[in-house]
Amino acid sequence: MAFSEEDNLVYGNRICSVWPGRLTGSNRVHDPCSIDLAMKLHYLKGLYFFSSHAAEGLTPTRLKETMVEWFCHEYYYTCGRLRKSESGRPYLKCNDCGVRFIEAQCDKTIDEWLELDKDCCLQRLLVSQQVIGPELSFSPLVLIQVTYFKCGGISLGLSWAHILGDAFSATDFMNKWGKIVAGLQSNKPNYLKSDTLTERSKDHPKPLPQEPLSVKRIDPVGDHWIIPNNSKMATFSFQVTATQLANLQVEISGPNQIDQIPIFESLCAIIWKSLAKVRGGTQPEAVTICKNCPSYKPAKGTVLNTQIISKVMVGSFSITETDPRKLATLLLNEVVDERSLIEELVEKDHGVSDFVVYGAKLTFVDLEEADFYGLELNGDKPEVVHYSVQGLETKERFSCYLGQKGLALARVVAKVE
Repeated sequence: MAFSEEDNLVYGNRICSVWPGRLTGSNRVHDPCSIDLAMKLHYLKGLYFFSSHAAEGLTPTRLKETMVEWFCHEYYYTCGRLRKSESGRPYLKCNDCGVRFIEAQCDKTIDEWLELDKDCCLQRLLVSQQVIGPELSFSPLVLIQVTYFKCGGISLGLSWAHILGDAFSATDFMNKWGKIVAGLQSNKPNYLKSDTLTERSKDHPKPLPQEPLSVKRIDPVGDHWIIPNNSKMATFSFQVTATQLANLQVEISGPNQIDQIPIFESLCAIIWKSLAKVRGGTQPEAVTICKNCPSYKPAKGTVLNTQIISKVMVGSFSITETDPRKLATLLLNEVVDERSLIEELVEKDHGVSDFVVYGAKLTFVDLEEADFYGLELNGDKPEVVHYSVQGLETKERFSCYLGQKGLALARVVAKVE
């Protein structure tokens, strides 16, 4: 296989596994719920850049030592491996096989890297691209790559199987590691209670008698959990400053602060209308909205898929000719929660079918409440954080909005016609 010059920017990869410092216990398993299984073909990729001061003293050995302690009392089942029951439903055997830890080197400074990678296409070199399978029993669900730059700074790349949990769980996972590195976390073991996973569905309403629009069944992929991609995809990212966001809100909402449309819905309306114009004759009449569930408070040491997955229908009007305020109002007030319908659909097939959520329809993901900058090393927050989703349906469009500290990063992934 031929490698491009870009592939040589990061070199010297060393791979090992890190597992808990004490045995979890025999026959302990983690049973993914229906929402977890619906997300199993998706992956989250997180990338944190830290200055030389933040990285001081954080050798690979030191980082691995903190991970050993971390997994002793929290997140122990992220070190497990997938198995299948007799019915074919996946479950996680908590056998302490560990997360994958990768060390790498780069002869660029962080500033040089960020200048070189303005379109984020080189992030694949700093975050593992490994997926689950084709042998489930040997596939880690979490991979962490630390890359050491010429300036003394480092990047931490997280590859996270979405079957474990959503972006809010993934960021909490990383932030807790920072507390272990700082020596702030207690050493008291925490084991997942057997009823923790079933408590999530108690507040969901009784399923309605129709199938959800926000999820799509695909042909079986077997034990290699990757969506077949026969289309050329392109990613476009753009940053929006606090001033630009404020101007956008005024443009869509008007000067009346009482009826102001939130930033997320305002930005989504603009993207929605723009994509409809690009597509010409066909327009995305249904969209999916993914948001944090404000009422859910996870137990210590748990990672879960708790985000609300909703649909929005436009009706009979033309998106390209509709005022963005009307689209934003629709996104704000006409969402229909489909989590219970997704759960019912997955359970009908006993958890063995394969589905796509991100990209099944035009998908907007609100990650404004995710604490991306909560991971601290040596008292310093990361200089830059990027999060993205992989495992997208290629026949539709996917767009993602991230908000942090008055800034927004909008990322659009689309099929190149």
